[in-house]
Amino acid sequence: LGIFWSFFDMKGFTIKDFVGFDNYRRVVTDTAFAQTFLNTWIYVFWSLVVGLALPFVIAIVMNELVRARKTVRVITYLPAIMPAVAVSMLWYYMYYPDASGLLNMLLAKFGREPYVWLQDSRFTILYIIISMTWSGAGGTALYYFAGLQGINRELYEAAMMDGAGFFRRIRVVTIPQMSGMLILFAIKQCIAVFNIVDQPMQMTGGGPNNASMSLGLLNYRYAFVNYKPQFTLALGVIMLIILSLFSVIYFAVNKRIEENQM
Repeated sequence: LGIFWSFFDMKGFTIKDFVGFDNYRRVVTDTAFAQTFLNTWIYVFWSLVVGLALPFVIAIVMNELVRARKTVRVITYLPAIMPAVAVSMLWYYMYYPDASGLLNMLLAKFGREPYVWLQDSRFTILYIIISMTWSGAGGTALYYFAGLQGINRELYEAAMMDGAGFFRRIRVVTIPQMSGMLILFAIKQCIAVFNIVDQPMQMTGGGPNNASMSLGLLNYRYAFVNYKPQFTLALGVIMLIILSLFSVIYFAVNKRIEENQM
């Protein structure tokens, strides 16, 4: 129904005249769209750079622990149970630009001036991704940990007999055995980050100067700030097409991995 309505002019949720692809044209030519579309891919990029390796490293550490493994798992997972809004507000005040912000308090200990953090348009998205990684890394690490537990221990023993040290065992055994899972989670992460709304809404409002605006947040503004539901529907269809492509890639890769494991 939303796809159908996206081809009509609307007043509220009342269908008016058929306009064809005019809603799509107006969304794509909107001055905010090009920057927002680029921002969304920057979110995806930083999420892969920052958020892909960290959970895997945490999982390896948990897998190598001999004592307090259960305690470490619980502590690692704790941030994941916090609501996204609460996490965003917590990090917002950590990033607060004056001397009362927690990170600026730490900088003051080293004699440094307060830094504007989220107001620095060059790295705003990176700082938002760091807060998201802090929240989500623990849950993902537990999935990786379960995967690591399933690796045949004889492979590690054979590598040790060949003289492989800790890091070489990770390179020749752990990563090849976990590569399929890592690829699948990377694609799922792209899908999740492409829909990001809560974090930029709470932490920056899409600023400064739309530097952290995402497609999801722009969609929200069309609906609840500008009251243009026809634009919301058109942008929603555009996002649906992009995410469908991600999903096709995900299922294709998943099928390939399952066939190789048979």
